[in-house]
Order: sequence, then structure tokens, then C-alpha cells
Amino acid sequence: MSSQSHTARAVDEVVDLVSRLIRFDTSNTGEPETTRGEEECAKWVAQQLEEVGYTTQYVESGQPGRGNVFARLPGPPDADRGALLIHAHLDVVPAEPADWSVHPFSGSIADGYIWGRGAIDMKDMAGMALALARQFKRDGIVPPRELVFAFLADEEAGGKWGSHWLVENRPDLFEGITEAVGEVGGFSLTVDRPDGTQKRLYLVETAEKGIAWMRLRASATAGHGSFLHADNAVTEVAEAVARIGRHTFPLVISDSVAEFLAAVSAETGLDLRPDAPDLETSLFKLGNLARIIGATLRDTANPTMLKAGYKANVIPQKAEAVIDCRVLPGRQAAFEKEIDELLGPNVTREWISKLDSYETTFDGHLVDAMNDAILAHDPDGKTVPYMLSGGTDAKAFAKLGIRCFGFAPLQLPPELDFAALFHGVDERVPVDALLFGTNVFEHFLHNS
Repeated sequence: MSSQSHTARAVDEVVDLVSRLIRFDTSNTGEPETTRGEEECAKWVAQQLEEVGYTTQYVESGQPGRGNVFARLPGPPDADRGALLIHAHLDVVPAEPADWSVHPFSGSIADGYIWGRGAIDMKDMAGMALALARQFKRDGIVPPRELVFAFLADEEAGGKWGSHWLVENRPDLFEGITEAVGEVGGFSLTVDRPDGTQKRLYLVETAEKGIAWMRLRASATAGHGSFLHADNAVTEVAEAVARIGRHTFPLVISDSVAEFLAAVSAETGLDLRPDAPDLETSLFKLGNLARIIGATLRDTANPTMLKAGYKANVIPQKAEAVIDCRVLPGRQAAFEKEIDELLGPNVTREWISKLDSYETTFDGHLVDAMNDAILAHDPDGKTVPYMLSGGTDAKAFAKLGIRCFGFAPLQLPPELDFAALFHGVDERVPVDALLFGTNVFEHFLHNS
């Protein structure tokens, strides 16, 4: 049976599968008592896999209802590469229906898009992986290496009760895996060439900034709001927050970012050299994606929460703030030193959570397979590496020495503000982009 017929049936299924996945409200609030839907969705995924002959493992990661599903498709006995992990999380961030054009958990298909929370983060890739897993099993495909399909909980709250729990408590589930592919990579960025034509670059994620949520605390003398006070916990924290919030960290160009800038420069003629005088200004000529790329040139520390006091006329004894810190690879020690200089003598800090940065090189057989798969369906396309300013479950798998990439291919309309769809209102994925991605991903898995 031809590979084209395999793909055709996967393509026929994928739109329905993504729509059905979106209909599961798997909102992750970060609080166990209000997070819902993961178990029901995971068991439905397991059912779809078992229907075509897989033996699945359903694992609850540390808390009731935090469902994860694993299934393996064996490769040849003499495979010269370890297993490849294809991972997708099933949880999504919450959505307020009143803000949306359609109900966020409708999975509506209209105007050439599949609409709903999770459409691009990341039930699109979950649907592609599920469709192709089913197709490969039905057709008796033996891939060039073992494939491990994983559908996971809790990524949207940092993976404490998902990927990180599984890595720490069930490393057996990852036995034999040497490489992995997941979300936020393989999508197209259309750039303008000097001759007036356009070029589609497909961004493969090879690096992620570290994610660290930091709590600041200050203590002082409590008292009446009408008295004079030399020390005030609210003032101390507020001043530290202002200093951090206005601070600009140094420009640091990692290998992944340098390769991305060089590739874009070559296609567009823009001066995106690391030492270019207007590098950050020039980046914004790339359009909406500049928000993501620009955030990978420096560390960031954004104040997000303040907490103090209980009555208008009482000066509180304590005040707190939370800072969302995103740190470039190799910068953690220098970052903390800068933060400590900004805090002031009366403010302390502690990590609420801390996930390390990650970076790998843009080379090797798996990268060649990604490039070949893109070129097979877009001959004028070009794959380039980039760094994600956020984080994914790859941070957990890297702890096991697994080499991780973001590769969930989508050919996007040039005018679509892709970055704004992540966690945004009216999240949606173009149907044509999803079909393109399924074709590319099938080609990739056949040659991985």
C-alpha cells in the first residue's frame, strides 16, 4: 500500500480528531480542585489507540485525574537509533466563553479554521499524532525506529503533575528514548525578499529559555496608617518591583538565535547581525512573531503579582510580589546576580518554581528528516532553528538526556498573527495548515 494512501486516511481523520479533542474541557487552572477534564480526555485518546490495536498505558501522575497515555509502535529489531518520543499535552489554559466569537470548547469548524481553546496549544499536534499513530497501526507500518506516543497532563501549569512527575517517578516509560519532538516548532514564517518575492521559513525549536517564578518578600513594622513610619514593607517591595520591572538585561545571542538571525538576514537583506546597532528595531520588521523572537535576545523579569495589607488604615507587617523570570541558556548565575543588585537590602527572594533552560544543536539525522519532510511538501521552504521564549514538556525530558525539538509543522497564512493565538481569545488553527502538517509529519515519521 502506498505511503500516499496512508497519509490520505490520516488527513481524513485529523480535522475530526482535533475538533473532538477541543470539545474536552481540559482547563488547567493550576489548582487541583478546579482543574478538570484531563482524565476523560486521556482515556478517550487511549480508546482511539486501542481501537486500532495498540496496548496503551494510562498513568495518573501523582494526583487523581491527572491522566497520561503512552503507546509504543515498534521499529525493526536492528534499528540503529533509539526510540523517538512524540509528545503532546492535553490540558489547556482556561477560557472565558463570553469573550469568544464561538464557544471555546465547541471545536467549531468554520471559515477555514478549527476554533477553540487548544487549537494551536496544542491539540492540533495531539490530533496529528493520534491520526498518524492510528494510520501506522492499521496499515502495519514498521517505522525506521520505535515510536513512543505520549499524551500528557499539566503542561500549562509547568508539568509538575505531568511530564516532570513522570520523569521523576516513572522513568521506565521513557526507556530507550533518545530524541523527542513536541510543540511550538515547524510552523511557517513568511518573510519578504529584496526582489519583492516571499520565502517561507519553517522554525524548528532547538532551545527554550528557563522559566522561574520568583517571590519577593519584605517585612517591616506594622502600625497605624496616620503615623510617620521610617520603614514600610509595601514601599520596599514596590520599589524593588519597579527597579526589576524597568531593568533591561544585557543582549546575549545564543547559538540557536544566531543561526535564526543569519538565516533571516540572508533571505530578507535586513541587518540582523548580533552586533547590528538597530537589531531589536529591525526584528520588528518581521511582524507579529517579533514578540517571541525579541524575547530571546535578553533575559526578562516581569512583575505579575502584588500582595499586601488587609485594611486601608493599617500599615502591614509584610508585603509580597511575584516576578515571572525567563532566563537564557547559560545565564542563570549572572541573572541572579543582577536581580540581587536590584532588590535592595530589605527584600528577600525565593523560587516558587524553577525550570532550567535548554538548547541543542541544529544538526543530525532527525534535523535532516525534518528538513526533507518540509521540502517534500513545500520545495521552496527552508527550515531554520529558533529559541522559544516560553517552555514546554521538553524541559522534563531533557533531564533524562533526551534530545528535544519543537516540530509540529503548520503552513500558516502570512497575515495570521500566530503568536497572538497562544492563550488568546478566538484561538484557532487553519484547516489547510493542519492538513499540510499531517502530510509533513507522516513523511517525517517514515524517515525519522
